[in-house]
Amino acid sequence: MENNGENKYRELEKRSTECAKAVIRMCLKLPKNSITNPLINQIVRSSGSIGANYREANEALSKKDFLHRMKITRKETKETRHWLELIEVAVPEVGVEVAKISREVDELRSIFSAIIDKSSS
Repeated sequence: MENNGENKYRELEKRSTECAKAVIRMCLKLPKNSITNPLINQIVRSSGSIGANYREANEALSKKDFLHRMKITRKETKETRHWLELIEVAVPEVGVEVAKISREVDELRSIFSAIIDKSSS
């Protein structure tokens, strides 16, 4: 049976994956053109990297490795937020979806920042 700490890790893993899935679902609705294609490519990569890097952090070999991977995870949330803002300008019709995903990305970034702060002390 998993302990509470492991449950928290699994919950964040699930949450980061669900966030990337929401990005993919939104991107599937976007028109494909010379403006949106690069934005779609970038945001799918960065949003997927949030969960991938978080999972790598959970398997880190040392505290230093853990902190490094967590900082990369947090960096990917910032990058994803950047692409969301650009998509909202390129395709204003998805503004409601962008806002919802942005809130989740911001919450994840706050959680990852708190983990980094706690682990650094």
